[in-house]
Formats: sequence, structure tokens, C-alpha cells
Amino acid sequence: MSSHFRATFRISSVIRITLISLYFSLTLPLPFLAEVTSAPVPPFVLWIGIIIGFIALVGALSEQVIVDEDTIKVTYPRWVPSFFRQGWSLSWSEIEDLKLRTTGQGGLVYYFVSRNAETAYLLPMRIAGFARLVNIVTEKTGIDTTDIRPLSQPWMYLILLVLTLFLLLVDGWTITTAIQTMG
Repeated sequence: MSSHFRATFRISSVIRITLISLYFSLTLPLPFLAEVTSAPVPPFVLWIGIIIGFIALVGALSEQVIVDEDTIKVTYPRWVPSFFRQGWSLSWSEIEDLKLRTTGQGGLVYYFVSRNAETAYLLPMRIAGFARLVNIVTEKTGIDTTDIRPLSQPWMYLILLVLTLFLLLVDGWTITTAIQTMG
């Protein structure tokens, strides 16, 4: 009797909440400031841009990593256009190695290298349950993953979230002041 194994990993809630909050803290004051300063860009255009940007951000943050007996794949919901974010799929038997690369900011990322070595696929590192995913990779491929750590630790995003909340308070003051100036 064979057991059917399947697990789905999503981007960490802390990361999603932090990045969406940061997005709003950076963009929400813009239409109000455009109105008060008589900027050449009308506020309604900024609102449209904010909505489109929000949809794009939610799409990017909707990444899912699905693992089963045979494959690991990164997918996005159907509403996310493939030209915006493309998923990928690799059979466990195709994976030859995990290669370490340094990012421009000095972080470490890992790429799955397939046996044909034509393409490398980024190991998703911002997901909830990352340690469990890494254990599954070891179990399915036999690759030593003892040194693999997430790209960023949750406390980094928590600090960013706290700073973003302070920024949102300043935004509230800015928007209130702009509305009073308009009225």
C-alpha cells in the first residue's frame, strides 16, 4: 500500500502582511498630496496606479510551493498572468544539486540544478514551513541541506512591520492635514 504525499507551502504571513502594509504606507498619501500640491498627475490616476500595484503585489505574494511524491513546483493562481510571474516544476529525480549564490546585498540563495543543467530554479526561501520544505528536499533528493537557512529571518520582517506601523501613523497625520488643507 503506497501513501500519497502532498504538501503546500505559502509565503509567510509575516512577510505578506509586512510588505502589503509597507506598500500602503508608501503609496496612500500620494493622491492626497497630489491634490494639495496641484501636482501634474491627477489624484485619480494615482488611485488607479495604487490599485494596479496592489493587485500586482498580491499576485507576487500568492506564490505556492507544492511538493508531492514526484515533484516540487512553484505555482501562482490562474488570475496571475504568466508574463508577470511564471511557475516551474521539477521532478525530484531531475534534481542533481543545490548551488549556493550570493545576492547583490550579500545574502545567500540556493538554486536547484537539474541533471541536464540547462536551467536553475530558485529554492523558495520566504515560505512558512521552510525547515520542513528543506527536510523534504533532503529526503527526496539525498542532497545535504544542513547549511541551508532562510534568506531572511522572521524578526527582520517584524522590525520592518513595526517601522511600517510608525510610518502609517505619519501617513494618517499627512492625509488628515491634506484633507483639512483641501477643505
